Amino acid sequence: MTLADTTLALSVTPNTTGFGAEVTGLDLSRSLPRAQLDAVKAAFLAHGVLWFPEQPLTHDQLEAFTLQIGPFGWDPYVAPLADRPHILEVRREPDETASPFGGSWHSDWSFQETPPAATILHAKVVPPVGGDTLYADGIAAYEALTPAFQRLLAQLQTIHSAERPYGPKGFYAGEQGRKGMTILSSPEAEKRYAHPLVRTLDDGRKALFVNPIYTLAIEGFSEAESTALLGFLFRHMTLDQFVYRHHWAPDMLTMWDNRRAIHNAQGGYDGHLRVMHRTTVAGGRPT
Repeated sequence: MTLADTTLALSVTPNTTGFGAEVTGLDLSRSLPRAQLDAVKAAFLAHGVLWFPEQPLTHDQLEAFTLQIGPFGWDPYVAPLADRPHILEVRREPDETASPFGGSWHSDWSFQETPPAATILHAKVVPPVGGDTLYADGIAAYEALTPAFQRLLAQLQTIHSAERPYGPKGFYAGEQGRKGMTILSSPEAEKRYAHPLVRTLDDGRKALFVNPIYTLAIEGFSEAESTALLGFLFRHMTLDQFVYRHHWAPDMLTMWDNRRAIHNAQGGYDGHLRVMHRTTVAGGRPT
């Protein structure tokens, strides 16, 4: 098979909104030829969420694919696999009473000074019911706002921190009933970083960059003002017209752009095992 043949075999099928796309016709267990890798990266930038069905991968292969997309990001506050510091096992046991990990709207690790560009999640065990992931499109949500409101938001900085979930007094510190994962609460989670409320992506498009878990306030605003404006934006971003519901299947690999999308892991599978392996791709300082 020639390089041209492998490029032609790749197929990208977007959702009707253009947010989210299925990619078929390639084998992620092997190093992708340059043309295929460029096509995947272009599709990722265009559509924000990509899923690749029927991709059985070993740990080595998952790490190798991740590194083709970019260098590993830093994953704090969750213990990785013992022999794989860059792979988190997102696991929920059948008899677990804790809520699903990631079960509120958020952008992965937006509290970091340089939040990850992408998250990659590989499905190992998929329950027969529930377990969908919701994704909300920050570009479409931004573009639906009036130009006057866009200009106001473009001037604002927001404060991000991991203290609500991962701080010493955070949600996970007092949680009970979690068996499949080890959460590492820490005073480090109380660090704060300022990021633009609207960030610019590599193709020049702009996206809302706030989320209800890690965005604490708007810099320079009173608490009441921040609460009011952020509350509006959180409701606006998660309107049905901006949300894609993703259904998982065993061996499916999904990657999403944390610069553009927020996501929410759904439950509904009590009594069933669910196992995913996750890596992150490092990102730059939001601008």
